[in-house]
Amino acid sequence: MRGVVGSILGMINAGATHVGVATDHVIESFRNDLWPGYKTGAGIDPDLLSQFPLLEEALGALGVAVWPMVEFEADDALAAAAELAARDPRVDRVVICTPDKDLAQSVRGTRVVQMDRRTRTVRDEDGVKAKFGVAPASIPDYLALVGDAADGYPGLPGWGAKSTAGVLSRFARLEDIPDDWRTWNANVMSPASLSRTLLRERDHAFLFRRLATLRTDIPLFDNVDALQWKGPTPGFPALAARLDAANLRPITLT
Repeated sequence: MRGVVGSILGMINAGATHVGVATDHVIESFRNDLWPGYKTGAGIDPDLLSQFPLLEEALGALGVAVWPMVEFEADDALAAAAELAARDPRVDRVVICTPDKDLAQSVRGTRVVQMDRRTRTVRDEDGVKAKFGVAPASIPDYLALVGDAADGYPGLPGWGAKSTAGVLSRFARLEDIPDDWRTWNANVMSPASLSRTLLRERDHAFLFRRLATLRTDIPLFDNVDALQWKGPTPGFPALAARLDAANLRPITLT
């Protein structure tokens, strides 16, 4: 929690003018109704879960727009915010500060990019293609086939990263993949067996793609002016003191 607040302050001190933070106010979402194995809050340290409300309070006191997600996930909010912000002609660039692979679907050219703040790596559309072998628009299809262990869905048997990238680099979407494997990319390993698996598990593939597809229809704000940082609220020093009382590193504005 303390690291999140410090990270946001670091972004502001580095020149960020408009900032928004999405939180998983609860772990479960609508996706748990679609797939029984989807990630839940089971096994998460209760002490960590109990810090979420204080984190949201601290960010609000810092003067940062906060989107606590209940029905949806934080990644949905980030995807929706990125799309909304990118529509504004005043916006030069949208930076999504997470390395999570599902957010790669939100990357658009060099205008909407991902940043891994730990490594200071910025990934634009060419970077997504270099990493995954597919364009951002195909990321949900990619994840549907290879699976996402962190989110709790397995993908299809036999479909690895290389074979999936080989097929989707040519056909882009699940529904465009022909049943006749002989028309697939010549570099794909064991295409006949993969084709049989896809035919047998097609319903699961489309379900997993739905799980992997981030929602961008969440009404988070009317325009980017709502994200402009205008300084901390008068209540922020008291919140910072509470965080200091938890034996965390001091928060300072520089």
